[in-house]
Order: sequence, then structure tokens, then C-alpha cells
Amino acid sequence: MLPIAIDAMGGDNAPTAIVEGARQAAAELGVPIVLVGRPDAVDAQRGDLDVIEASQVIAMDADPGSSVRTMKDSSLVRAAEAVRDGRASAMVSAGNTGATMASALLRMGRIKGVSRPAIATPIPVPGATPTVLLDAGANAECQAAWLVQFAQMGAVFARERYGVAEPRVGLLSIGEEAIKGNPLVKETHPLLADASALERSGGRFVGNVEGRDIMTDEVDVVVTDGFTGNVALKTLEGGMKTLVRSVLDALGATDVADQALQALLPLYATLDPDQTGGAMLLGVDGVCIISHGSSSATAVVNAARVAKEMVEANVVERLRAAVAPL
Repeated sequence: MLPIAIDAMGGDNAPTAIVEGARQAAAELGVPIVLVGRPDAVDAQRGDLDVIEASQVIAMDADPGSSVRTMKDSSLVRAAEAVRDGRASAMVSAGNTGATMASALLRMGRIKGVSRPAIATPIPVPGATPTVLLDAGANAECQAAWLVQFAQMGAVFARERYGVAEPRVGLLSIGEEAIKGNPLVKETHPLLADASALERSGGRFVGNVEGRDIMTDEVDVVVTDGFTGNVALKTLEGGMKTLVRSVLDALGATDVADQALQALLPLYATLDPDQTGGAMLLGVDGVCIISHGSSSATAVVNAARVAKEMVEANVVERLRAAVAPL
């Protein structure tokens, strides 16, 4: 297997936590890892990991499009080029999400027939496989036909990553009834209800779903536009953080705190974003994993694990076969 290219300069904790995670990934996963970034910033920590030199760093708050076009020697651009040129099997970054997406799109290109790539984010579901939410922020405005492609790609991703034999695909709306929703949802619903829409992807459309259904075992893939998806994602993240803090504070005032915390550890691990391994950008001609900006070394290891599994599953070719060109 070709190396996994990890952007050493991306993320709030770069390069220290990123390099540490890369070294752990190389030891634990049994796959080669190559760092991408400034050698002077990573040499003291990298051990025997190879480095693809990149002199520039795209800041977390930089404009994605212009940064990728003007900073051609940035770690993100060089990582995407490594995949394009066959020097790496996948790229992983905890850096600027928009710039990661733009780098992958401009350097790797789209899978033929895909109109827009989409970010597929796993949402934890205690006691069940995660729900795949897409688009989680790549496309703020969408067309109905794009949502159909998101559904096709999401079904393939759920099957290859989580082993769901026939992923249940839901369309995010404000009610279960087919007549409810904004114009985009109303236009998309009959397209997904067509029996042929998900035939090649192996998915099954179950109709409209609501926000409360995302973290349940009622659906495997939830499709929406990138604006709504990102709002839903950040709302869930904020809600879970508030709940966890509140529970810990409440337990701290009791005599059973230690015992209760031990019982809650498995649930905490399920909800911990560092354990999900990040989101995958579906629709580009290569494996691109986007980890969250505050990624720890553990998050980097898990992101590399997802990249490895998706390369081994040949997910890009599976997507190529499943997406119906518009």
C-alpha cells in the first residue's frame, strides 16, 4: 500500500499532535505514513517518517479558494498532489476544511459524472453504527439532482465503512410527510423515491427524516444541503458537549461519582469526536479524510485508520460505479 499523506501543518494542535499521531498510526496500523509540511517544524519529532516538503501553510481562517490557488507550495496542496501523482494512497488533514476540500478537488479532480463532492460525517449512535450525514458543509446551496448523488455516494460509504448491507437513506426535512419541506426537499423527494435512484449504490430510500432521527437507529444515511447539514452537525456537537459537561458537574457533587463515571466511559468513547476518524470527502478522485480542527494524536490515528480502510475497500471505484452521471 502506498503511504498515507498526513498534513503535518493543519489543525489547532499542529505540528506536535499531528506528528505524534502520525508516528502512532505508522506503528499501530502497519501502513507507511508520510508527513507533508516544513521539515524544520517536524524534524525534531518525526522519527523515521518521510517528509514531503512544503514551505507554506494555509491558516485555519484563510479564504479556501484563493489560498489554494496562490499557495501552491502549501502542505494541503502538496498532500493532494501526492495522491494525484501516485505517491500516496490517501490524504489526511485537520486543517482548514474549505481549503482541504478545494485542494482535493483542484488537484485530484472529481469522479467522472459527479457534479459536486460532499462531506460525509459519521454521527455517533450509541449501541448502533453511526449515521452518515452529508453534505456536512461543502455545498451551501444545492440542486435536487446533487442530493440524489449525495444519497448514492452516502449509501456506498455506509456500506463500505460500516458494513451496512442495505443502507437506509433519509432526506432531512421538517416533517416525515412527503409534502413537507422547502422547495429543494420537495423536489428531491420524488427523485429519491424512484426505485432506480439508489439501485446501483445498494441503498434504500425511507422517506423524509427529522433532525431528531439523526442519532437513532432509524436511518443509516441522512442527506441534505451543506448549509443545513453543517448547522445540524454543529448543533449536535454543541448539544453533546453541553450534556456531557452537565452530567459530569452533576456527578461531581455526589458520592457515587467514581462508580458512575466508570459506567459512562464506554458511552463517552462512543461520543468522543476523536474516535470517529473524521469525515470523508466523497466525489473526488482519491481518498481525502478531513479531521476536526482540534484533533489530538488519537484523532490523527483514527483518521489514518479510516483512510487505510477506504483505500483497501477501493471505495473510490465503488463510488465511480454507483453514481449516476447527471
